[in-house]
Amino acid sequence: MAIFPKAGRAGKILAQEDLYQGPIFNLVKQTIETPDGLKVKRDLIDHGNAVTILALTPDDQVVLNSEYRVGQNAETISLPAGLINEGEDPITAAKRELQEETGYIAKSPQVMTQITSSEGFTSEIVSLVLTHIDPNEHGERHFDHDEFVNTQLVPLVDVIALMRDGKLRSAQAVCALNWYLNFERDN
Repeated sequence: MAIFPKAGRAGKILAQEDLYQGPIFNLVKQTIETPDGLKVKRDLIDHGNAVTILALTPDDQVVLNSEYRVGQNAETISLPAGLINEGEDPITAAKRELQEETGYIAKSPQVMTQITSSEGFTSEIVSLVLTHIDPNEHGERHFDHDEFVNTQLVPLVDVIALMRDGKLRSAQAVCALNWYLNFERDN
């Protein structure tokens, strides 16, 4: 039995109007003919793809960041993350972002999976990357001009407690941690 054998069929974009172009995303209004033949109008946040990095030490500590996030108007806790630059693949972006934000050097990074954050209105795909670090091997951090990131190594059991207690709420971080715990970690 095939589960949803027609999944993945694309719609036909009949018209598109650019409403806003910004440094991180664009807002477009589209008229689409869906694969089922419906004609619909939709707003789309056209957002670049990104990476979220689960970086672990040999003794099961996780690299966590806190950073001001405008969507919450607060400093929030999450895993290192960032946009994939033009011409980069997810692994290259993850290595770059990890060093820029934390100074740590990624060892043997691998994409665990890719997720969509809200496919009803944004095109963003986030690659969840697992890597290992040597906490004694540290390079220079290079923040973007409009960011400042605080970094700590936190034992995995405490990270799980932060997630359970709702203090680590980033969808990408929650997905990366759960993917790791369910499919990657040797129990």
